[in-house]
Amino acid sequence: MESKNLKDKISEISINSSESIVFALKLMDNLYKKMLLVFDEELFIGVLSIGDIQRAILKNISLEEPIKNILRENISFVFENEPIAKVKDFMLTNRIEAMPVLNTNKELISVYFWEDLFDNKEQINKEILNLPIVIMAGGKGTRLQPLTNVIPKPLIPIGEKTIIEEIMDKFVAVGAHEFYISVNYKADTIKHYFDSLGNTEYKIEYFQEDKPLGTAGSMYLIKNKIKSTFFVSNCDILIDQDLYEVYKYHKENNNTITVVSALKHYPIPYGTISTSTGGILEQLHEKPTLNFQINTGVYILEPEVLNLIPENEFFHITDLIEIIKDKKELKVGVFPISEGSWIDIGEWKEYMKFINL
Repeated sequence: MESKNLKDKISEISINSSESIVFALKLMDNLYKKMLLVFDEELFIGVLSIGDIQRAILKNISLEEPIKNILRENISFVFENEPIAKVKDFMLTNRIEAMPVLNTNKELISVYFWEDLFDNKEQINKEILNLPIVIMAGGKGTRLQPLTNVIPKPLIPIGEKTIIEEIMDKFVAVGAHEFYISVNYKADTIKHYFDSLGNTEYKIEYFQEDKPLGTAGSMYLIKNKIKSTFFVSNCDILIDQDLYEVYKYHKENNNTITVVSALKHYPIPYGTISTSTGGILEQLHEKPTLNFQINTGVYILEPEVLNLIPENEFFHITDLIEIIKDKKELKVGVFPISEGSWIDIGEWKEYMKFINL
């Protein structure tokens, strides 16, 4: 690789330590990266990963805080002249997309990039998650009409596969093969598709509602079948997230249910004003950005929550979350991912954007 190309790649993922957490998060999304190199002026001082940002959010640290306040003291790096086989093994084992190379003075002199050392960019997951997966695929997909008048939403194509296959393959990649698919609208079409596909990596059991039961109501049909921690996913969303990290957070915090949230940023194109009693000016904010965590439609649940779902009643998963939240002995956790790590393919704008990537 030419030196200029390497310098450009290093420069692209570099950030100043005084920049805010939200700025770093947006930069990661724009670059499709999960890690940045952090500098104090010209001095290399550390590495910022998406995991560092997620841990900061879980600690309720403001997104406006400078990233220097959340940097880890210990980072992964190699010294120059390290055997390349050792570097590759370390990157593969620890799923590192860019490895800093330092000299004996711990100054940055180069970076090994994943795409330059390995044949493809898919990182091998260190942990296997052999968990059941529930996919809610019974809806009519009204946001994608008129296409869904003919094709059920789960079978809408994305390249050579369908939406639901893209979702399922994310779980297959981490060792999950046991799928429970909730069907209703065009159920026979979905079943016929998978029967004709003959994919042995999908072990599918269908459960069918006789009438629309909301985003969770049909799960009462499988309450005696799932006995372990399990994932639930809507059939029209994709997340780019290490699923083991979500599972680890869920277990370490003893959550009954964990909601995967995505950070959404809404810029206000005007200066805003805050006042106190009598109209006295308190603060001026020039074109602020509002940050929210939104529900992605991906969850981890403990099997006992299935007993809380009423039989044959319209019931949303948000109703289930409220019931769990009100029980003192149970916990609802929220695991944040970046805005760019979540795609809602169930509406035309995002679907067209995704297939044209």
